[in-house]
Amino acid sequence: MGTDTGSSNLPRILIVDDEVAIQRFLHAILDKEFSLHRAETGHAALAAAAAVRPDLILLDLGLPDLDGVEVIRRIREWSPVPIIVLSVREREDDKVNALDAGADDYLTKPFGIGELLARMRAALRRAIRTVPEPVFRVDELEVDLPRRRVLVRGEEVQLTPTEYELLKFLVTHAGKVLTHRQMLRQIWGPAYVEQPHLLRVNVSNLRRKIEPDASRPRYILTELGVGYRLKEG
Repeated sequence: MGTDTGSSNLPRILIVDDEVAIQRFLHAILDKEFSLHRAETGHAALAAAAAVRPDLILLDLGLPDLDGVEVIRRIREWSPVPIIVLSVREREDDKVNALDAGADDYLTKPFGIGELLARMRAALRRAIRTVPEPVFRVDELEVDLPRRRVLVRGEEVQLTPTEYELLKFLVTHAGKVLTHRQMLRQIWGPAYVEQPHLLRVNVSNLRRKIEPDASRPRYILTELGVGYRLKEG
């Protein structure tokens, strides 16, 4: 475990990766904006997460001792800290397993610097907003949670109870990738996690009601083979 220089007033980022080249690359692009801390193994990551109490963790899955998914599970037993996975694993089931274990986001190496920074800033913003805003707005979509009202271009849209609960779940996790299994478990219950057609049908219906063009969605974005993400306001 290591600690890099950086102001204590900056957000604390724990970088967990056993590749020296990746550590150096991330240090070069993040050093001015964040206070950086390092770990090269899963066990070191768990110790650092407890000692440093980072504001965000960047985690590689291919660690020499523990698999990254197990690291996520263990951290989630006691901490809600945002975790962004950075991995060469491109298979959909690897992404789903990491997100289902509790990761907040997943980027495949190689990734763009701009995209990484945008995902990090979004995760940090979500962590600050522990209680969702009562009224969610993005472009022409407005969701008033206390009144259970949905408006598009100022006109109220009628949703079925299931469609509303689905949109509410997306709103309360805006910007975060939600897996098919997470959404099925939340809306329909554990018995339905292997029935993705339920989700597809309801997302399709919801898009037809709230999107300007359902065939090219602007709000409910598809994470191919993984799940969905609601555009942040």
